[in-house]
Amino acid sequence: MLAYLDTPSGISGDMFLGCLVDAGWPIEALRETIHHLNWPADFDHASWSVAALPVMKGPLRATQVLVQASEVGQPHRHLSDIRTLLEGSQLAEPVLQDTIAVFERLAQAEGTVHGQPPEKIHFHEVGALDSIIDIVGVCAGIHALGITKLHAGALPLGPGFTQSQHGQLPLPAPATLELLAQAQAPIKAAPGPGELVTPTGAALVTHFVAGRWRQPEMRLQRVALGGGQKDFAWPNVARLWLGEDMHAPREGSHAARMSLLESNIDDMNPEFYAAVAERLFAHGARDVWLTPLQMKKNRPGVMLSVLAMQEDETDLARLLLSETTTLGMRVYHVGRYEAARRMEQVDSPYGPIPVKLKLLDGVIIGAVPEYDACQAAALHHDVATRLVYEAASALAWQRFLAPPATKEQET
Repeated sequence: MLAYLDTPSGISGDMFLGCLVDAGWPIEALRETIHHLNWPADFDHASWSVAALPVMKGPLRATQVLVQASEVGQPHRHLSDIRTLLEGSQLAEPVLQDTIAVFERLAQAEGTVHGQPPEKIHFHEVGALDSIIDIVGVCAGIHALGITKLHAGALPLGPGFTQSQHGQLPLPAPATLELLAQAQAPIKAAPGPGELVTPTGAALVTHFVAGRWRQPEMRLQRVALGGGQKDFAWPNVARLWLGEDMHAPREGSHAARMSLLESNIDDMNPEFYAAVAERLFAHGARDVWLTPLQMKKNRPGVMLSVLAMQEDETDLARLLLSETTTLGMRVYHVGRYEAARRMEQVDSPYGPIPVKLKLLDGVIIGAVPEYDACQAAALHHDVATRLVYEAASALAWQRFLAPPATKEQET
């Protein structure tokens, strides 16, 4: 699913969470996700709570996620403490990797601002319990909703001052500015003074947008609104537009706007390919694969292939040149046939599981549970992932694929 984050009043962690819950991610799933982090043995689970509230921001209806936390003697967590909290948890691997990456991005920005290595940074406001809930929740919610690519526009920054553990600081907060500078994010003047983009919001947006600072062409399906805590002279909301990529092939149609980038490489450490692939996917690649080759002087090598929409071709070519040892690549313009897809959800004995539907000419011809959600549910219930997957598959078949006569017999 494609998404565009519209931020007329800026963005914070709780506003982002509000968008995701308003888009259909259950607040119960957020609670379960936070509960099963790797908390210390003496951690008081009664010290936090989350709730989703319907609110009016001016004339607009929105969902506000209220995160309440009351840690006694708020600990100043280091990046290593955050990693311990996350890596021993039951988070699905993609959610875990995104969450760690967001905190590392924050640590890098704070380190630059304060002139210290990231590992020595004390997380103050961002290391507080409510900020941890915001970051983990947004990462989990994006994956649960099946959002594969996030775009955003220019972020509004207002003047003023804010009070922090370091005393009074000018706005935008130094860490926020550093995060936006590192991502080369577009900014604009805010409609009024105040902190509209928080460090948590900036870290989340810059991580998931990954350079896509433009409004995409999309088939808009729904709009979700997340409300902020403050009230302004204008509606304090962020809007998440959800839909399909306009250039994605639909229901067996022919796509003529694909680019295939290929490069033969025989002098790069193979450990780097996983990181290269992750960055390529983050910048819009539709598929990435390696093919073994025998190259000049009988050296073993690989052909790195990247399939993408033509609009992403230049960005991906530059990424290949900077992230690999290649001096150049071949580019072909190709077409592709593809079935339409749609995300739905089934209520399994192990909790809600997203299911990807495959359609041809408007008819559902396949239904596959999302593996990451099955894995997370299996860890939570201490059962084999196979059992969760098979239960979700059976429910998906009954709901979406079973012939009408079979459905009548079952009921």
